[in-house]
Amino acid sequence: MTLEEHAFVKFMERFDAHPYEMEVGGETVRIGEGEPTFRVIFHKIPSMGMLLKSTSIALGEAYMDGELEIEGDLYTALNHFLGQMGKFSTDTGALKKLIFSSTGKDNQKKEVSSHYDIGNDFYKLWLDETMSYSCGYFREETDTLEQAQRNKVERILAKLDLKEGMTLCDIGCGWGFLLLEAAKKYGVHGVGITLSEEQKKKFEERIAENGLEEKLEVRLLDYRDLPTLGILFDRVVSVGMVEHVGRDNYPIFMESVRKVMKPGGLFLLHFISALKEHPGDAWIKKYIFPGGVVPSLREMMHIAGDENFYTVDVESLRRHYNRTLLCWNHNFQEHRDEVVAMFNERFARMWELYLCSCAATFMNGIIDVHQILFTNSVNNEIPMTRWYEK
Repeated sequence: MTLEEHAFVKFMERFDAHPYEMEVGGETVRIGEGEPTFRVIFHKIPSMGMLLKSTSIALGEAYMDGELEIEGDLYTALNHFLGQMGKFSTDTGALKKLIFSSTGKDNQKKEVSSHYDIGNDFYKLWLDETMSYSCGYFREETDTLEQAQRNKVERILAKLDLKEGMTLCDIGCGWGFLLLEAAKKYGVHGVGITLSEEQKKKFEERIAENGLEEKLEVRLLDYRDLPTLGILFDRVVSVGMVEHVGRDNYPIFMESVRKVMKPGGLFLLHFISALKEHPGDAWIKKYIFPGGVVPSLREMMHIAGDENFYTVDVESLRRHYNRTLLCWNHNFQEHRDEVVAMFNERFARMWELYLCSCAATFMNGIIDVHQILFTNSVNNEIPMTRWYEK
């Protein structure tokens, strides 16, 4: 081995919680005690400078470029490896613009569009028929991905204790399945907001297909502009959107929600969460979710109290998201050739790394997902027990 290769092996030896093999410069090196659980082949090693600047970006780009190959199942390897992310190096000073990007409206719209406007045809390849791009709820072991997504929406709508004629706002409505179900099953009037042109277009098509033009509408709108609608809603829901808001804007987000809610109204916040406050992973920010920040559960609870939101219920769905991501990756692999034809091999490797690494971080408890049910001020009219468990 060269001196550079020896230095690289020495760096990688810090990740020794689970035994694995590395092939570097044609030589095999074992790291950790016991029988190796996976094998990594480096056709070209990342520079020490890049590893120290961002271990995540260095290894992620090596995989994307085919300079790093995993023998066997990618998820299995990542599940063993990513539980050690606390040992990654990240130079936040050198990566300041990437890790702490602007939370202004124009930049956040650009960031959201960079992910969700990749194209509806792309997402249709590996999402289920509901076009739901958030954690499912696997009520039964035999539930399919589509059933799990229907379960999730059914559970959310039950938690919101909807009644016919109520108004419901969905902040970050995606392709609209939740509002479609709410209008069809509960007779509510709904408004969805999104910053994605592609999602808005598809949702409008689905509204027309279901003949719900009198009950539903979708707006291309920033959450900060919600009060300009001049509507007070009985219920508000937000699923997988607050992660795009940015830490500095959490209070503004919660204030904007409160301003459009009727007193005693219910607000369900579903979000990827963390145990502690963290600025986010550099590779994910560079390639998947620019500007994305995962809130801690405690900071959202703290801010909610400041806005006079009362907490009714908190539920963790961490392992449900692990399974959801594995289902997505299974679908993705079945259509991988089509993805390569749409984009290229590097994009396909990037996306499978994203799906499998996220599944692994949920399994390892690095991130979680929570649903919190709030009331806007005190509400003594909702049931005293967990009515949605019927």
